[in-house]
Amino acid sequence: MTKQLKMLSIGSATQDVYLVGGKVFKPQTEHGIAYEHLPLGAKLEVENVFFSTGGDAMNAATTFARQGLHSQFMGIIGVGPSAEAVLKTFDDEAIDTKYLNQNERYITTYSTILLAPSGERTVLVYHGSRLRADGSDINMAAIDDADWLYISSVASMELLEKIFTRAAKRGVKIAFNPSARELAQVEKLRPLLDDVEVLICNKEEMQQIVEGKSLEELVVHASHLVQTVVISDGPKGVIATDGTKVVKAGIYEDVKVVDRLGAGDAFGSGFVACIAQNKTLEEAIVFASANSTSVVNKIGAKVGILHKGAKLHDMELEVEEL
Repeated sequence: MTKQLKMLSIGSATQDVYLVGGKVFKPQTEHGIAYEHLPLGAKLEVENVFFSTGGDAMNAATTFARQGLHSQFMGIIGVGPSAEAVLKTFDDEAIDTKYLNQNERYITTYSTILLAPSGERTVLVYHGSRLRADGSDINMAAIDDADWLYISSVASMELLEKIFTRAAKRGVKIAFNPSARELAQVEKLRPLLDDVEVLICNKEEMQQIVEGKSLEELVVHASHLVQTVVISDGPKGVIATDGTKVVKAGIYEDVKVVDRLGAGDAFGSGFVACIAQNKTLEEAIVFASANSTSVVNKIGAKVGILHKGAKLHDMELEVEEL
């Protein structure tokens, strides 16, 4: 019998509340930047409210679970309605919460999303409790039993180094999608990439790690740090390398964008789910793109995440051997 891969996602789980209002949330552009203008003192009616859950690690864990992998979550939540919503999602998705630390001293992260008709949004987030740098909030020994770690943000470079070092010593593979907090300390971040198996960034994020104007330049430079690199550029497509070839692709499908929240998590975790199962770089790009496309077509960061066996269509790919 084939061993079921253990995918341990480390990071956040949140309660998300969507406020939908095409008449209220109308982006206006000033100096090239889009804003949502809300007058102070006014009482504005929204058209709909949606309650959901999200968070980088929860979104990734959902992809892994729906792909039939043993999906585990490690992080912290508090008590109360937001925490109960998060726990229900974990239960509904059959995500292993053995390493979830719930305690009344923690506060669950909470986000309010102001959703514009274009699918763009403004996110008002209360981060709640963050993982402490010394690792005392989590069970570090859980890393030893995993096949893969998926990490997007742990909010502390000290903790990130502890996790990476332990995983590397135990031969656990690391997939890493750095957040703004890690990228703000890029000089400390670069040495840690030696332990990373798969690095996932968008174009702007990768430009903070390595030099390069084009996706082609960026992926080549990044491949000197990490063997498998994937860089997304929104509607302009994606590029990836595994050290033996470079694969480029456009968008999976031109669909109406309803909500972009969670699209990056769906792409990154979709890519890793395939690589972990020894699928080709081309297969990983197609699935990741399809997963992300399905997510932006629905409200909520996880609603559109694909299930195992979902029918996919081909994408036009450019492949260049190295």
